[in-house]
Amino acid sequence: MKRRNFLTNLGATTLGLAFLQDVKANGLNSAAMNFLQNAGAVGRVVVVGGGMAGTTIAKYLRLWGGAGMDVTLVEPNATYYSNIFSNMVLTGERSLSQLAFTYANLKSKYGVKVMNYSVTGLNPGSKSVTLSNGTVLGYDRLVLAPGIDFIPIPMSGSTMNREKIMHAWKAGTQTTTLKSQIQGMTNKDTFILTIPKSPYRCPPGPYERACVVADYLKNAKGGGKVVVLDANDKIQAEPVNFGNAFNVTHKSIVTYVPNAVISNIDADTSTVVTNLGSFKGKVINAIPSHKAGNIISMSGLGLNNSADARWAVVDVLTYESTAIPFVHIIGDSSSTTQPKAGHIANAEAKVCADAIIKMFQGLQVNQSPITNSSCFTPITKTTASFLTVVFRYDPATRKMMPTGAGVVESNGYNSHHYEDMLKWFNNLMSDTFS
Repeated sequence: MKRRNFLTNLGATTLGLAFLQDVKANGLNSAAMNFLQNAGAVGRVVVVGGGMAGTTIAKYLRLWGGAGMDVTLVEPNATYYSNIFSNMVLTGERSLSQLAFTYANLKSKYGVKVMNYSVTGLNPGSKSVTLSNGTVLGYDRLVLAPGIDFIPIPMSGSTMNREKIMHAWKAGTQTTTLKSQIQGMTNKDTFILTIPKSPYRCPPGPYERACVVADYLKNAKGGGKVVVLDANDKIQAEPVNFGNAFNVTHKSIVTYVPNAVISNIDADTSTVVTNLGSFKGKVINAIPSHKAGNIISMSGLGLNNSADARWAVVDVLTYESTAIPFVHIIGDSSSTTQPKAGHIANAEAKVCADAIIKMFQGLQVNQSPITNSSCFTPITKTTASFLTVVFRYDPATRKMMPTGAGVVESNGYNSHHYEDMLKWFNNLMSDTFS
């Protein structure tokens, strides 16, 4: 795919690009407001979770569904910190504040009600959600987009030392703490990164982190070591590009160890114990295994998947739960053939929004949805690579299946891809939060 066409299509999967650009430039002008008022769908939707999936669907339910759509977003935090680009915070190329996004546009441009509280109870029988302030919200359709939670890694040692071991797989205070730990390293020190078994959030993310930390140590500290302990048997995304990065570009810094399953981390001695031996480092960045956001397991929405009860099973034509009707699950918490990543969460949200609107209108939902997952990854401070894959609904398997050649990775990494990476990020975040 030509780079220009690739970038043009990002963030505009199912919305006319001209209209999207008009909204970005002028907000909801009079023509756009007429579009919003005359769409014809009527219904109440409560969206739980203000990440990439939740924010996108709240926006597009109003934008596509019209003024008759009563949409409430429930999110305990007033600010969202993007996990995308958070690896660049570790090396000082970005600040956490540069990855901060608010819900102001959802309220002012699209009329979404935003409530900064957590959910304390779900009652599918009465179609209601109870919030931490005691408010009870009724719904016709409920959308859950809680992202991920973690399964703790076995760890020994003092409480103080255990608390020094970060995962930083949700952008926030752990990101800045891990940054400080990396900055405190010398060219004699080792950074240990552990990668859980798939599926996990952002398949290329851990390998990207290994690269940017290696690049930082090489240039800022004059050396050091990065040991990647991967519980998987091979690199899970962009194997050619990351293989080249580990074996050539960062050869003197990175050691990649596949099939490394952690049995314990001794925080007092900074040692990771695995089936392949023990590894000692100055800084341990341990990414635990993932599961759906806690609200999924609390509600029983993940229990009907005999293969892996960590995730919620959905019908990918609508993202409605196969366990509880009128409840939809999108983003990282759902069990689908698509990766757990910000770009695909944005795409899933649009498919789900379109389906809910059609349901309210009494129309048949789209029987051939298409989604796109794309991701750029920095390899050094000035170069990046990317991958992309298009998924299409397969009625035989009732799954979203990769089309064509499947996942395609870029032919190497360079400065042009790095420039495109910045545009991709800006387009995606604008499409979600602007």
